Amino acid sequence: MSQPTDFDAEGLRAKLDGSVLVPGDAGFEAACLGFNLAHAFRPDVAVLAGSTRDVMAAVRHANEADLSVHVQSTGHGYPHQDHGGMLINTSGMQSLALDPQQRSARVGAGVRWTRVIEEAAPHGLAPLNGSSPDVGVVGYTLGGGMGPMGRTFGFAADQVRGIQLVTADGSLVEVNAESEPELFWALRGGKCAVGIVTELEFDLVSVPRVYGGAIFFAGSDAPAIMHAYGAWVQELPESTTASIALLRLPDDEQIPEPLRGKLSVHLRFVHVGDETAGAALLEPMRRAGTPLVDLVGMMSYTAIASVHQDPTDPMPVWEGSMLLSGLDAAAIDALLGAAGPDHDVPLIMAEIRHLGGALSRGPEHENAVGGRDAAFSMLVVGPYPPPLMGAVEAAGNAVLEAMKPWAHGGSQINFQGFAGTPEAVRKAWAEPTVERLRALKTAWDPECRFSFGYSMD
Repeated sequence: MSQPTDFDAEGLRAKLDGSVLVPGDAGFEAACLGFNLAHAFRPDVAVLAGSTRDVMAAVRHANEADLSVHVQSTGHGYPHQDHGGMLINTSGMQSLALDPQQRSARVGAGVRWTRVIEEAAPHGLAPLNGSSPDVGVVGYTLGGGMGPMGRTFGFAADQVRGIQLVTADGSLVEVNAESEPELFWALRGGKCAVGIVTELEFDLVSVPRVYGGAIFFAGSDAPAIMHAYGAWVQELPESTTASIALLRLPDDEQIPEPLRGKLSVHLRFVHVGDETAGAALLEPMRRAGTPLVDLVGMMSYTAIASVHQDPTDPMPVWEGSMLLSGLDAAAIDALLGAAGPDHDVPLIMAEIRHLGGALSRGPEHENAVGGRDAAFSMLVVGPYPPPLMGAVEAAGNAVLEAMKPWAHGGSQINFQGFAGTPEAVRKAWAEPTVERLRALKTAWDPECRFSFGYSMD
């Protein structure tokens, strides 16, 4: 597609309620900034959309100028593949309509989970948000969306009712199981670049409170805690979702002293039920070591961010992931052998999430979410400023290599991290799903106007 040497920015501004920014304009750099500062994307023009109408007008203008189109809201997802073209930033699209009787919500493309959580809570309802409520609703859900109540209620994509989509010619389509069943299938978990989602409607669940939180153990207890976890999760009911991480936090005054500048083990626990049952389920892990900090108890769902305690400030990070078929004692030893207390590695986290339960079952209307038959998900994260890049990549890849004997063979698209090759991207789905997604891309965006997310080809 052509470079906009004579791009008509003023003509586009006249069509929009939002803003149009080009390099050199105040606010241009901020409009292009994503959450992961390890990646920089520089388009030729950035559109700060304020409405669906803005998105439609911007896409039509991109067609006239023969520009590729990229989109982002919070920028937590994978960085753009190429520079240039038009970036449509949807972070200003903040509509949110809650229907307590129908237990549903309809949100604009810029809404983050925190707002949905806060507005649903007074009605005793909750969304299937991710471990970080600071993530945008739309991008997270289109990639499947695996959160802290996943084993109980499944993927966020399973709860979607309807999708408003701007297509490659700038038209508006309402997508649901009746109107566009194949597109409805693809958009829920396929994260395919066939259009820009401007609104999303989804179900909420009746969960005002959970028994949950975090427990931190000393790094020296890692072998005992990790092995206890591997056996313990095999018996957990679907009401309970638990994950664990080898965590290396920086030596920073904002971090509690017992965790500062050293290895710790971070257990995350959410039980959808009462305190008595939750405490009984958690007791074997509390006895497996001496907690440095124990923050688990009954809590309002509005405090769900305290379970994973994900960072909220943008930073440069390296990420790698895989799905696992199992987590036996040998697998845990392999993980400890690559990232345990006897190794000084430049990583922030090596995390294991327990899957199964409702995550393993599809919704009433099939969707494109992959990896449902995996037993665990693994994510490795490291800081990625230039001086550490080589060391972090080597350490992260060494952890993933150590776990290959237990690899499922697939991955989750939301956790692809630095997967840069089409072959790696395609691992997020079975081959028949990949072919269906390719066919949808050809049908709905034959000129490949949309260029965002991961590329399968």
